[in-house]
Amino acid sequence: MSPQAAFAQALLDPAQACPGGLTTWNGSDPAARFAIYRNNVVVSLVDALAATFPAVQELVGQDFFRALARLHVQAHPPRTRVMAWYGADFAAFVENFEPAASVPYLADVARLEMGRVCAYHAADVDAVMPEALQVALADPQQLAQLRLTLHPSLQVVASRFAVCSLWAAHQGRLQATDVDPALPQTALVFRQGLDVELLEVSAAAGAYITALQQGASLLAAASADAALDLPPTLALLIRQHLITRIHFGEPHDHRP
Repeated sequence: MSPQAAFAQALLDPAQACPGGLTTWNGSDPAARFAIYRNNVVVSLVDALAATFPAVQELVGQDFFRALARLHVQAHPPRTRVMAWYGADFAAFVENFEPAASVPYLADVARLEMGRVCAYHAADVDAVMPEALQVALADPQQLAQLRLTLHPSLQVVASRFAVCSLWAAHQGRLQATDVDPALPQTALVFRQGLDVELLEVSAAAGAYITALQQGASLLAAASADAALDLPPTLALLIRQHLITRIHFGEPHDHRP
């Protein structure tokens, strides 16, 4: 193992001793200085997770959250210098964290909050004009092959729990005591300008939008769930400027 790898491994594992070969400019104890540096790094990463997942922290309390986050930091150190993306695997970690089993909706709230981060940092892409979609829908010969590219900020969070209401309670828009966490909800998260929006949609609409994102044609995506009300779902995508490209053929066909 290289000295750099040994240093990085020891940095996030308090059970490991100070790496050998360290020196200090003033002759102080390298182990003591390393312990301070280790604590500062871990605290900074825990603070980064707290900034990304404020609703999760509110649901379980600061002490529990910071203990949970510290364990996540030790198991999943950053893989990129861009700290905005740190925590992409936090929801999966929460889902498998046994002490949080009494809060079964916690992982999906984390997914919602990470979705907000992804939406905020997604690329800017102009929406197609509604008239262009009307023309495409009016062509019955190509309708079966019609596909839509959706805005890169758009995230679908489908949950067995009331993630939209839990988020609204965190924002002060609902009283937490009025929320039944056991009610399934599906959230659309997307950016308009510099603002990240959250809308609750039906499970069928969420599944439809996910199918479109995965490359399914407009008709194939619509046929997957008989409960889908297609016109208002398309109207929503148009109204929120979330359709960025109309194309025909197979998903890999990039013809304009």
